[in-house]
Amino acid sequence: MGASMDRIAQPWGSRTPYDRHESWPTRVDTFLEQGVEAGSVQQWVQAASLLHSDGDAMDIAVMDGRMVGVRGRAADRVNRGRLGPKDLFGWQANASSDRLTRPLIRQGGRLVECDWATAIEQIVARSRHLLDERGPGSIGFYTSGQLFLEEYYTLAVLARAGVGTNHVDGNTRLCTATAAEALKESFGCDGQPGSYDDIDHADVIALFGHNIAETQPVQWMRILDRLDGEDPPSLVCVDPRPTHVARRAAVHLAPRIGTNVALLNALLHEIIRTDAVDQDYITAHTVGFEELVSRVEECTPRWAAAICDVPAARIGQAAELLGSADRLLSTVLQGIYQSHQATAAAVQINNLHLIRGMLGRPGAGVLQMNGQPTAQNTRECGANGDLPGFRNWQNDSHVADLARVWNVEPQTIPHYAPSTHAMQMFRYAEQGSIRMLWISGTNPAVSLPELSRIRDILRQDRLFVVVQDLFLTETAQLADVVLPAATWGEKTGTFTNADRTVHFSDKAVDPPGEAKPDLDIFLSYAASMDFRDKDGGPLISWHDPESAFEAWKRCSAGRPCDYTGLTYGKLRGASGIQWPCNEQSPQGTERLYTRDITWAHPDTCESYGKDLVTGAGDDVVEYRSLNPDGKAMIKAAAYFPPHETPTEKYPFQLTTGRTIYHFHTRTKTGRVPQLNAAAPDVWVEASAVDANRLGFNEGDLVEVATSRGAVQGRLRVTDIRPGLLFIPFHYGYWDTKGGHGPTDDTPRRAANETTITDWDPASKQPLFKTAAAALRRLQRGGDHVSPAPTTTASAPWRPGSVPSTAGGPSAAVIESPGSSSRSTGGTSREDTR
Repeated sequence: MGASMDRIAQPWGSRTPYDRHESWPTRVDTFLEQGVEAGSVQQWVQAASLLHSDGDAMDIAVMDGRMVGVRGRAADRVNRGRLGPKDLFGWQANASSDRLTRPLIRQGGRLVECDWATAIEQIVARSRHLLDERGPGSIGFYTSGQLFLEEYYTLAVLARAGVGTNHVDGNTRLCTATAAEALKESFGCDGQPGSYDDIDHADVIALFGHNIAETQPVQWMRILDRLDGEDPPSLVCVDPRPTHVARRAAVHLAPRIGTNVALLNALLHEIIRTDAVDQDYITAHTVGFEELVSRVEECTPRWAAAICDVPAARIGQAAELLGSADRLLSTVLQGIYQSHQATAAAVQINNLHLIRGMLGRPGAGVLQMNGQPTAQNTRECGANGDLPGFRNWQNDSHVADLARVWNVEPQTIPHYAPSTHAMQMFRYAEQGSIRMLWISGTNPAVSLPELSRIRDILRQDRLFVVVQDLFLTETAQLADVVLPAATWGEKTGTFTNADRTVHFSDKAVDPPGEAKPDLDIFLSYAASMDFRDKDGGPLISWHDPESAFEAWKRCSAGRPCDYTGLTYGKLRGASGIQWPCNEQSPQGTERLYTRDITWAHPDTCESYGKDLVTGAGDDVVEYRSLNPDGKAMIKAAAYFPPHETPTEKYPFQLTTGRTIYHFHTRTKTGRVPQLNAAAPDVWVEASAVDANRLGFNEGDLVEVATSRGAVQGRLRVTDIRPGLLFIPFHYGYWDTKGGHGPTDDTPRRAANETTITDWDPASKQPLFKTAAAALRRLQRGGDHVSPAPTTTASAPWRPGSVPSTAGGPSAAVIESPGSSSRSTGGTSREDTR
């Protein structure tokens, strides 16, 4: 029997140190509800995490037809048995009493219950009317990063070849679009070059805008274990907040918001100036190096220091670490992706690896990370702005090949322009050209920028809104039809994490009431619409998850994301497997580009690229002239100031982000006692310098205002860089009197009341991290304290100045050696071996 540990107060658990080039030791984390002993669990059902992009493999504990806990899967390559706080406790949201259990339709201005036939008939009738009267461009589909592969693929087929619309995107546009675009710009194709296993081998790990400790906590556990072992890696952290990564970094750079390209150009300048480049690799595998040399020639650390407000000497120290690394691993996330010049900045990180030859070897790689559990599948399957299988919409042979797979004529598949991105879809809905919007598994009434505008769009009488979700979210409350969906643990399917690892997730329990899997809902709609292929047969011939997976395999055959070597049987009971997995690589592929840049040739590439400043697309003639042999492309970028900068009226910069205890708009985590108690309400972070200057104190009720809206919250004083404010974006209104939005009795607490309707020109990802704001105090705090966690990047400036927020419902962990699954009631446990 081991000691107890509170995994809210200590979210990363205990350490299992290991040395460089060794395998990460196993530690099995388990949480069972109070009163349940491991020996009494009737069934353990295979799954993987749904509340982040890491892909942590786990088993669901089932008793008497209900979930009673989870444990990590020791054999899995991703987590070796470990689980983060959202993994350990998040499953409890499935049994929430306010789950949707029957369809709803709007009658007389109110949502009322109905049967499935009535709900589907309303959707079908509106679809047929719009197709007849206005054409396929009047219908749009906006989906998620949390469905299963089989569901995305079915949606892509019915939307693109059935309805015939080009308006198909996912909320992955908000979190992972820049990752995909940067990979296409540099390598001609999407697909993560690196692997989580590179953490075991790297001697320098650089984290660019990536608070991995809170967004992928299990991989932070892995880095912590390396840091406590022999020959630990040096960390370089680029983040304006005092994250746990920053606190452990050898060099921490906290640049002014919106200046990432200036900082990266200075790092590239120094690496080139000191001749820390791999000239042989550059010559053999890249094009564009000379343009980069010219572009960054004047971008000295002193030049960047004036723009970024970071000491020039510290920029030099970071460049020295990056340039002298034997094996460099870089990770990238929202601090780059949701900021000004997002794609240009992410591409410069790829450039860093290309000029140093740091790809395709253990410890040498780049991870352009994802933000959601199945964001990779949204991209692979064509449920976002790409054609399925990473096919190129500008390449007629790619379109013809997809038409062959679907047995339709090529002209059936819209490819007159790139797919409409989410921000443009809502603009079209605002203007009236999109008249039906089907929203599945996402909550744009909280997650999109400038929320007052989004609510107005969704409220339009002329817009028919379908929402498919687990709960009556802020968005669902504005819908015309609401469809109750099953979720993880209540359905079967596969999903792929950020390092291309495919996991199998089996059904453990029945969904509540009449809720249905998303796959079944899409299949029902397709059948009711009677979509047909060119021979008159059903366009969609599959009927369940496994047959849908087999159909997807046929679509993926010979493509970069080749799944043909995978089966449900192969994935059951085993570790997740990295694609491509096919006849040539039957056990999967750990790293891409180990020999050559595989998918950049003009005939095979997914994209011909874009101008990083304007977003204008290149064509095949231009691409072929610049890259005839299909090498990696080093694309330089100039720095331009952000579109919105501080003024006398709005003197602060504002950024938004995440906490380890919540996911997206809290529709799940806000219903979990342990997680909600850890971060129960919105807060505002400001620096100690600014708080002292203004005479503000911890716990004061403050208002953050921009030209678009305002948010109220309790103040947390931290070590964030001066001049910057931070608000977590998770909080909406579903658990307030307002329900779907602010009222006179409900303060505005959604961070996106304040954010700007603007997006990166290349990736079309919204800029959630570039806004000018004002800060004022509404009320002195008195006995109030900020609800911000004290265990994370939101820790108070002066240790011990506020009481810990850890506690609430049981979150204890018991550590013990061996492989026993014994657990005390209401606790979780770590088994280390």
